[in-house]
Amino acid sequence: MRGGFLPAAYVIWLGEAYLLAGRLDEAYTQAQRALEFSCAHQERGNEAYALRLLGEVAAQHHPPQGERAEAHYRQALALAEALGMRPLQAHCHRGLGTLYATTGQREQARAELSTAIELYQTMEMTLWLPQAEAALAQEKEG
Repeated sequence: MRGGFLPAAYVIWLGEAYLLAGRLDEAYTQAQRALEFSCAHQERGNEAYALRLLGEVAAQHHPPQGERAEAHYRQALALAEALGMRPLQAHCHRGLGTLYATTGQREQARAELSTAIELYQTMEMTLWLPQAEAALAQEKEG
């Protein structure tokens, strides 16, 4: 712990747990805390993860906060690419694809989901692969 604060990674994990529990307000608060901490301490990797979490929170709002979610995903993706964080890149592409599918942007959804699937396959990240493949199949049917 630095200065009485939890490291950004722990706060991100807490935010992810809140997100999985459907507690979007708490997830947003933790993601914002993690972003502020990681920026202040120049933890660019954690900054990218916090931005992706902010994108997830915005995407899961009802109705989705499409522009905000897309902006956060894009910022996270740019950082992930600059830092060579390929798993995070895949997650960002999956998030964007899911967001685009939700907002009726089918062509963009297919492109992003296809990129996520290719990355997951290349890295043998089989846990997320079925979810991305199912979302892509749904887009192709719809």
